[in-house]
Amino acid sequence: MRTRVVITGLGTINPLGTDVAATWSSATSGKSGIGPITHFDPGKHKTRFAGEVRGFDPESRFGRKDARRMDRFVQFAHVATEEAISDAQLRITDSNRDLIGVVIGTGIGGVSTFGTQANAFRERGPRRVSPMMVPMMLADTAAGQVAINYGMRGPNLCVTSACASSTNAIGEATEMIRRGSANVIIAGGAEAALTPLVIAAFSNMSALSSRNEAPETASRPFDRERDGFVASEGAAIMVLESHKNAQERGARIYAEILGYGLTNDAWHITAPDPQGESAARCMSLALNDSGLQTSEIDHVNAHGTSTPLNDKTETAAIKKVFGDLAYSTPITSTKSMHGHLLGGAGALEAVLCVKVIKHGIIPPTINHEIPDPECDLDYVPNVARSAQVTNVMSNSFGFGGHNACLIIGSYQDKTS
Repeated sequence: MRTRVVITGLGTINPLGTDVAATWSSATSGKSGIGPITHFDPGKHKTRFAGEVRGFDPESRFGRKDARRMDRFVQFAHVATEEAISDAQLRITDSNRDLIGVVIGTGIGGVSTFGTQANAFRERGPRRVSPMMVPMMLADTAAGQVAINYGMRGPNLCVTSACASSTNAIGEATEMIRRGSANVIIAGGAEAALTPLVIAAFSNMSALSSRNEAPETASRPFDRERDGFVASEGAAIMVLESHKNAQERGARIYAEILGYGLTNDAWHITAPDPQGESAARCMSLALNDSGLQTSEIDHVNAHGTSTPLNDKTETAAIKKVFGDLAYSTPITSTKSMHGHLLGGAGALEAVLCVKVIKHGIIPPTINHEIPDPECDLDYVPNVARSAQVTNVMSNSFGFGGHNACLIIGSYQDKTS
């Protein structure tokens, strides 16, 4: 019998809230976290809004010196990890640190640091470039810094698979625990790419919504009038453990990772395969890994980016997998509220899936106003829904054709 992997701690910081409780309250209330960009002057940009983390002061959290030596995505990873470890009541000691690992995904990493230091180089010359630039901008710095901060000496990995990064991070962490490489893994993702350059680049490829007059209505997954995604920032972290380890230390268990699948479209560097074949196969692989049937999936947290191509392709893929059951299975895109955290998106959505199972409330897809004939499923429009939810599927798809899927189930106290 394979090792069971359970979830014992949750942490997040994102446009909906600076912790899990605030995030869940906003999500179930259908609150938008999207607003005008304040990180820089967006006046010359086509898109002038985003999902910023508000109410976060890194200098008061870390001190001025340490805050200046951490890219914003690393700061977010630290904050979410701290909450998750506290939530799990996990104590890290010499007796267990060698079997505690960290797997944190990011799509872009320290792009803010890169931009700041490139400007310093151009304007003031080579000697003004910070000696900390390279470690601050590396994608693996979040995983490395978290391990250093807590003395975790087990497996350590950064996963970078675009917008599937943190779903892959949770999946790969699950596989590490299953094969006995670790007893506990801190897993999730972080992103802080709301920079002038990144916003301009996404905008110029026509990926972003341009609803500047009403930013809170801009992310409208599966709606006929959707015009692009809304870029966001933040982090989300889970504490994953072997069932045996969690039981032995008397941990409270939220839920269980039942299945994981990953595939590639091998189609186009940015566009999904319009037939959704590999996305559907990814979901089927996760189902096979979980041992569940489609009839046992009570809810799908869709990738649902609010782009014209993604939403109709994902809808088609869900229909391929679920058949007629696709029409009666509640589907939500919480990106309608928190926007797209890029490499951090899947982890935040996985945290919300755990909360759905725990509380029996499915968050809505807000801004769903005009039905799209090609997106004709039950997207839980605009208002949260009470439901008994035992098993949830969470999808993430990314540039490069990356597809990742998790199956998360309610915890059943049975033989490990």
